Amino acid sequence: MDIALTLLGFLLMLVGILGSFLPVLPGPPISWLGLLLLYLTKAIPDDWWVLGITLAIALFITIMDYIIPAMGTKKFGGSKAGMWGTIVGLLVAIFVPIFGPFGIIIWPFIGALVGELLNKANQKTALKAAFGSFLGFLTGTFMKLVVTVLYAIFYVYLSVKYAGEIFQFG
Repeated sequence: MDIALTLLGFLLMLVGILGSFLPVLPGPPISWLGLLLLYLTKAIPDDWWVLGITLAIALFITIMDYIIPAMGTKKFGGSKAGMWGTIVGLLVAIFVPIFGPFGIIIWPFIGALVGELLNKANQKTALKAAFGSFLGFLTGTFMKLVVTVLYAIFYVYLSVKYAGEIFQFG
């Protein structure tokens, strides 16, 4: 059972990292579930403080991911249309990789700009708001990526440290 929990936890770590970029997946909480599964093995000693602190961080980052883009958009004079445009642009980047790896940066900006222009903003205001929305999106994505990668590193560290106990056969 420990091996199954460890492998499923590792899979959740990978999905959590993907969730840093995909708006439909809450990356940090998914990565935290991976840590939880690892701690549920018989091999890893219970440490509810670590689990509690990492859960609080995951929830805080997830909440901030919704607040920061709105703050960036509002600070630069944008609207909800710009924020939605950013999300649509991100989805385009994922499913239509025209600009390759740079699409994850270019498409959300284009989406925010189009969203603001459709919201009847003039070009200067739309560009400024699109930049704010895009900056907020990048900040949130970066925070989620840092947290999920740190959780994954911690996960691998614990898995290697207790590998002898986790992968016992018999």
